[in-house]
Amino acid sequence: MIVLRALRPARWLAAALIALVPCLASSALAQTHPGQAALVDEVVRDTGKSAAELNALLDGAARQQSILDAISRPAEAKPWRDYRPIFVTPKRIADGVAFYRQHRALLEQMGARYGVDPAYLVAIIGVETSYGGNTGRYKVLDALVTLGLYYPPRASFFREQLKVLLELPANHLAGPLDTLTGSYAGAQGWGQFMPSSIRDFAVDADQDGRIDLKNSLPDIIASVANYFAGHGWAAGEPVAARAQPDARANPVTAPDSQPRWPLEQLEAWGYAPLEALSPAQPATLLKLDGANGPEYWFTFGNFQVITRYNRSPLYAMSVHQLAQAIAAGAAQADTAR
Repeated sequence: MIVLRALRPARWLAAALIALVPCLASSALAQTHPGQAALVDEVVRDTGKSAAELNALLDGAARQQSILDAISRPAEAKPWRDYRPIFVTPKRIADGVAFYRQHRALLEQMGARYGVDPAYLVAIIGVETSYGGNTGRYKVLDALVTLGLYYPPRASFFREQLKVLLELPANHLAGPLDTLTGSYAGAQGWGQFMPSSIRDFAVDADQDGRIDLKNSLPDIIASVANYFAGHGWAAGEPVAARAQPDARANPVTAPDSQPRWPLEQLEAWGYAPLEALSPAQPATLLKLDGANGPEYWFTFGNFQVITRYNRSPLYAMSVHQLAQAIAAGAAQADTAR
């Protein structure tokens, strides 16, 4: 009897441990990536999607060292004299002029609908993907899993983008989620939209019941235009203009591209505009390291809108200069016809 009493608890404990093994295995599978289980729980809570299907998607994603390497050396770290030649090139200008002329009716239709200069819609697509020629080779899931779950410096932002991606309806994407490709940062399509931008600004302009930023030019152009309009693009207002400092010019430092002073204040500090502009126009001053020395630019509200696409002022200036060159080239081609 004493022996039997001693064995019963041992057998009960062994049975309990055996029963616990599948649960532990299941938990381990749910954690292919750090924080995966919590992320899946949030998406299930917010959308009612299947945890098993979400885990299967995330289990199929891989941490990519090449993505971590790429984000550590962004082009925006270069000085303007080296950054500009990447994006404002004779070929990109010529291709932009050809794109503008080929799709003029659609561009002008969407430009009028959203109040955005069509040349800037072309320039965004040109800077982002060379007019759809290079939309990115990374799997979007790999990119956002890598940066959202393995890149502490910006994990909060990219984890949120991963969550939004998992929550997007299927008809907001160009194909099955695990087949999407894009940039190392997880941006998709000709306009390189992040998931939150797809959610907030992407448009089904061709009215086929889905948003396709990779294959539908109406959706692509309308979505970029809607993004600009949604961030405050003002039709007919300036973007940027050269400034000429005089010998008494005071150094002006601004933390970002927000227009902080009326233009006449910057003039009073010693910076003269090289074209006619309203003295009351809100502006800020941007100094760039140009190929021939320092360049000074007044930038305005529409310039700040471009920085909502990419916060770098170098990026915004390249979009501005490419747009100006495309508009001039298209007008010249029209005149020569």
